[in-house]
Parts: sequence; C-alpha cells; structure tokens
Amino acid sequence: MSGIFGVVSKESCAATLFYGVDYHSHLGTEYGGMAVLGDKFSRQIHSIAQSQFKSKFFDDYPRMKGNKGIGVISDCDEQPIYLNCKFGAFCLVMTGFIDNKKALREKMFKQGESFAEFRKDGINQAELVAKLISRGKDIVDGIRLMFSEIQGSCSLLLLTEEGVYAARDRWGYTPLVLGRKKDAYAFATESSSLPNLGFVVEKDLRPGEIVLVGEKGVVVKDPGKDQMQICAFLWIYTGFPTSDYEGVNAEMARERCGGALARQDKDIKPDYVTGVPDSGTAHAVGYSMESGLPYRRPLIKYTPGYGRSYTPPDQAQRDLIANMKLVPNKDIVEGQSIVVCDDSIVRGTQLKNFAVKKLWDAGAKEVHVRPACPPLMFPCRFCFSTRTTGELIARRAIREIEGKDVEDISAYFDHTSPKYKKMVEWIRKDMEVTTLRYQTIEDMVAAIGLPREKLCLYCWNGKQPA
Repeated sequence: MSGIFGVVSKESCAATLFYGVDYHSHLGTEYGGMAVLGDKFSRQIHSIAQSQFKSKFFDDYPRMKGNKGIGVISDCDEQPIYLNCKFGAFCLVMTGFIDNKKALREKMFKQGESFAEFRKDGINQAELVAKLISRGKDIVDGIRLMFSEIQGSCSLLLLTEEGVYAARDRWGYTPLVLGRKKDAYAFATESSSLPNLGFVVEKDLRPGEIVLVGEKGVVVKDPGKDQMQICAFLWIYTGFPTSDYEGVNAEMARERCGGALARQDKDIKPDYVTGVPDSGTAHAVGYSMESGLPYRRPLIKYTPGYGRSYTPPDQAQRDLIANMKLVPNKDIVEGQSIVVCDDSIVRGTQLKNFAVKKLWDAGAKEVHVRPACPPLMFPCRFCFSTRTTGELIARRAIREIEGKDVEDISAYFDHTSPKYKKMVEWIRKDMEVTTLRYQTIEDMVAAIGLPREKLCLYCWNGKQPA
C-alpha cells in the first residue's frame, strides 16, 4: 500500500508536509510526491526506487509556498496528479488498488476520455481516480461516483482552493486519520506520523467518510458508515509499530500474536527466540514474554539504505534487499536451537534464502519457523502487493499435493484438517526448516482485538464484503 499525508495550516505548511510524508516511507518504494497550494499549485514528484524520500525532496520543499498541501509515498504510481476540470483545479494523492482499472480505462476510452500518465500496465491509478471524480457535479459527488465505479479500494486526499478533501475507502480497507494542533490540521495514513509534528489524533475517518478541512475548520461532507473491512495485515506487517488503527496499537497486537504462537509450542525445547528484523521483532518479543525464552538477535538488519524487501514490485530487487540487509552473527547462532518469528510467509523465497539459510550456514542446530498469520491463500485485491496465486507458496504447495490447480481450496483452510497438515509439511520441507507452525486465523483475530466481521481476511479465506 501507499501512504498519504496532508496538512492545512495558518502558516507555511511545506516543512510539516515534508516530514509527515517522510514518516510514511515504509509503505512504498517507487515514487514520492508533494503538492502545495498558495498563490498557485507547486508540485514535485521523484522516483525513490534507489534513494530515500528525504534526500530527493530536501531541496524542493523550502521552495514550495503555501498553507495547505498533500503528499504521498507511492508503491506504484507517480503522484500527485494535477487536473483542471469544470469545478476547478485540484491535485490528488491516493492509496489502494483499483482492481477493475483496465475495464474502466476501456469504458472511458469509448466515452472519449484520454489519459496523460503512463505506466507499464497502461494506466496511472491516481489519474483514473481524478478523472472519475471530475465527472461529478462537484467534488463530493465526484468522490461518491468514483466509489461506485471502482472495484478494490481507494482512500485519497484532494487539494483545492477550498482546502484539503479527505475520503476514506468505502469499506475502510486502508486507514485514514485526522490530527489536530493549535493552528493546523493533518490527515495521515499512519497515526505514527503525527506526534513528533505536534498533532494529536482527533479521529479515524469512517469507511466512506468525506471531510473538508479549510477556512471554516473541519466540515463533514459525508458521514460514511459503520460497516468496515479494514486490512488485518496492517497489524501483522504493513503498519508502523507505533500506529493505532481503529484504537488498536500495531506493536501490542504483534506481541499478542507472538504470545499465541508460544502457547502452541509445547513439543520443542529451543535455546532462544528471535524475529526476522524488523517486522518479525514484535512477534518474537511477544513469544519471549509468553514462553520465558530469552530474545536474542542472530540476524541484524543493516538499516542505512535498506528498506522493506516486500514492497518493491521487482523480484530481483526484493531478493537483493533481503540478502544485503540481514547480517548473521555466527557467535550467537552456532550450535543453537532457534525459534524464528516472522510476520508471514508470502512467496517463501526471502525467508528461506536470506534468513533461514544464513542461520544454517552460521551453524544453527535447529531452526523452528513461526509465522504470525495463517498461510496466505489469495493475492490481495485491495492493495498493491501479491498479484497472482502463483506467487504464494501455500498455493504452490496445494498444486503439488493435488497434482493440478484446484478452484476449491477450502479444505486447506482448517488447521486441523489432513490437507492443511500436508500443505504445511510440504512448505516446511521446501523451506528446509526443522519445524513450521503457522498462526491460526482465530488466534490472529483475537490478537488484533476487533470483531472478525470488521477485518478484511481476504488473503486467508477469499471472502469479500457483500
């Protein structure tokens, strides 16, 4: 997913916007962008594929003059988009994934629409969203129209002369919070971006809620609804540890996940527990607290210059980052039985080749892997992450067991079923680990602490909201 940040202030907003956007850098690796409105729009977009957001924009933001602005760390599209239409000029940033974007593009082509931005698959999602909004009677009507047309998800910030419009995805897949301080308001994907900038969280926007912050303060244009399907993976992996989503802290949820994993383990006698840094760390801390095992660091992340290895769209780039960022400590590994907690196993390649193998090569006696969520069965339809079932190691295992691709895989959902156990054993052998035990979906939901019906669990069970 991408991360978006916006600010409306009585003073110049560029510095606050710069640092607020930078606090979302863990959410994307492709593009960064900022737009500020004063006497006119000022917009900058840079590739951040090989460099950090701060270094790219450090010389730009002092030249951006105005008291309101929006920005993005993008996982795939160049943003912000600028558009001038019948109800005026605006800039837009978004996070989410438009699952039917190709069908919408073809429909709009036939209606005479044109697109200026280009991507490898032919369309920039942010431009598509902007063009759909421009078809409304006004901005609010346009956002509602866009929501009704898209399949997938979209939360957005829209910068106009009036102020900043914020709209959260109609099912609330992605978070969006409103923060406030004395003379300014801010919108953010990550609540963790607010405290160091002096903001306190005023509220989480509701699914489908549309808000305008301008000269009159906060004006709710559409109250949204209670029905929600927020992404459970925010607490397992995606979100920043100090962020809260719907009142539930990510770090605390991860610790509870680790505790649940520890309660499953009665048949192994490891020397210590560790987490694959950084996203497995809190899960391992929870495991340690529950089990009484010491927490140690046999793999250390070399932080400068290496971000998340899951987010780049290119497999070779993911592998390079995964290999380079983890440095093994042989003195801590040799002869030891180690429980390794990680957030998940998606493709399986990084954990196997760049964590587990390094432990074996450093002389580990046993390696017991404990993912903090169940096997991922479906590619995400609501954020830009996995795109095909072929990428998922669980589906590869099922294909090998069945001898073909099967449409109905529900027999593999139940962690007590023989087919589930065969699948996990296949993955264990492929991963070349001593034991493998996944989190159950019940324990994961309990660790998050929200009602099951408010969570999007599509990656695990393939169920979408009605």
